Amino acid sequence: MDTQSHWEKIYIEKAPTAVSWDRPHLETSLALIERVAVPKNSAIIDVGGGESTLVDDLLAHGYENITVLDISHRAIEENKRRLGSPAERVHWLVGDITKAELPNSFYDVWHDRAVFHFLTHQSHRVAYVRQAAHAVKPRGHVIVTTFGPNGPTKCGGLDVVRYDAESLHREFGVHFRLLESLKELHRTPFGTIQQFLYCHCKIE
Repeated sequence: MDTQSHWEKIYIEKAPTAVSWDRPHLETSLALIERVAVPKNSAIIDVGGGESTLVDDLLAHGYENITVLDISHRAIEENKRRLGSPAERVHWLVGDITKAELPNSFYDVWHDRAVFHFLTHQSHRVAYVRQAAHAVKPRGHVIVTTFGPNGPTKCGGLDVVRYDAESLHREFGVHFRLLESLKELHRTPFGTIQQFLYCHCKIE
C-alpha cells in the first residue's frame, strides 16, 4: 500500500478523536505561530494539517492567508466539512509534501506537526527540506514538530524517526537558523503519553 492510500484508509476508518495525535487545540503551535506571524495577512502553511483544528484557531485569531496541505483527500474534506463556510477562506492542497508544487518564496510561516518524523528515507527528508527552502520567504519561519528522543518508534502503523533539537536541525542545515526548541508531553485520546519536540528555525 502506498503512503497516500495508507493515510486515506486511516482517515476513512477512524474518527478524528480516535487517532493518537488528536488534540482539541494545538496551543503550543498556535503560540509559536502568533509570535512570528504578526501581520494578520501573513502567509501560513500547515503541512499535514489533516483534521487538525489549528486552522479553526488561526481563523478565529484573524489570520487571512492560510494554506492547509495534507496527503489525504479524506482528511481535507473532513476539515472543510467541520469548518463550514469559513473553509472558503482557506487554500486547501492535497498532496505529498515532498512532491507538491508550491509557490516560490511565498510563505511567511511553515508549520508541521508530526509529518517530518514519518520520513524514514534520507531522500524524502532532503526533498522536504528543499521544499521548505523553496516555498518560505527569506527570513521566514519554519516550525517543525516531531517525536522527541523518548517518543514512540511507530505511529499510525508506520515507523518514525525520533529527534532531539540538534539532530533535527542537522537535517535542515545551516540555512535554517535554530531559534528555539522545546519538548511537550502529549496525552493521547487513549490516555498514553507521547513526547513531542518543537523546533523553530528562521531561514537565513
